[in-house]
Amino acid sequence: MAVVLDSSAAIAFYSDTDAAHERVLPYINALEDDLVTTPLIVTELDRQLPRFGGRRAQELFWTDLERGAYTVRWWSTAMAETLVLARERPALGLADASLLALARLLGTDRIATLDHRHFRLARTAEGLPFELVP
Repeated sequence: MAVVLDSSAAIAFYSDTDAAHERVLPYINALEDDLVTTPLIVTELDRQLPRFGGRRAQELFWTDLERGAYTVRWWSTAMAETLVLARERPALGLADASLLALARLLGTDRIATLDHRHFRLARTAEGLPFELVP
């Protein structure tokens, strides 16, 4: 089953000075399931990684994108579904709402995130809470 990747977990993974780096690094390195995210999160990471992890972190991320370490998904109804979820919870924002829409599309209940504030109250299409990992 796929794991949806949020920017907070990716920043901790690429930034060895991040307080959660040692918790996220072994989780992502050992993960056998696909890590999947949306173009909105890729854009967010492209802007945030230089600030939090330096230019080297950004370059490592780009290299991982090139080698297919992550699947980046967008689909014909993605924006409409993202907007519905964002309007239900405006504090979530479009990027995080896109992850919930993606999780529904993939039928997964796992989100790799450190942002429990936004995701702990979110529910799957079946109404169950998400498993927030690591």
